Amino acid sequence: MQIAVLGGTGDLGRALVLRWAYHTDHDVLVGSRDAERAQEAVTEYEQTVSEVGGDPNIVGLDNGKAAEDAEIVVCSVPAYYLVEAIETVSAGLDAGDVLVSPAVGMTRDDDGVHYNPPDAGSVLALAADVTPERVAVVGAFHNLAAGRLADLSRNLDVHTPVVGNDSAAVSTLVGLAEEIEGLRAYSAGPLANAPEVEALTPLLVNLAMYNDELQDTAVTFE
Repeated sequence: MQIAVLGGTGDLGRALVLRWAYHTDHDVLVGSRDAERAQEAVTEYEQTVSEVGGDPNIVGLDNGKAAEDAEIVVCSVPAYYLVEAIETVSAGLDAGDVLVSPAVGMTRDDDGVHYNPPDAGSVLALAADVTPERVAVVGAFHNLAAGRLADLSRNLDVHTPVVGNDSAAVSTLVGLAEEIEGLRAYSAGPLANAPEVEALTPLLVNLAMYNDELQDTAVTFE
């Protein structure tokens, strides 16, 4: 399988690339608005994975080419850039592809960060509105701390909810997430439940802000 991580040079994008490259045999495509920047990042990622005994299959491309070549397209970009990113690559998305968004709308003030959903109700709904109907849209990885995920020497022991209207696509993402050792994924229902999932992220950020021992904190479900 080919997995494209658009925004693959950012914190969460980097972490997902490293984990999939380390734990799986999938081809991981690092997407960026600048193909040269993506290729430079690949050099770093390959070294990081190789240092812990991995055999990475990573390629650096511009976002459009990465999305065109992949079956799974993770838009690991900030919420304010998500619509533009999807519109830029949508022509290259094929029927049967799955577009994944971990984006969360948040605002910050002196008290901390707060969930700030768009008028569509959730960032995932906003993504679905601009994604071609032939492509399934799934929300996942919102609550993962990039620092924890990127540390390949660390046992993850974290869980992540997955939401989407296409049950087959949700199942695919659950399986793909769980190929990362120490990560468990659970279906949290259809797209309508995305606000509840996205709202977990500001809570985790605030816990980390106010408690030194909860840096890179995560959630588990039992």
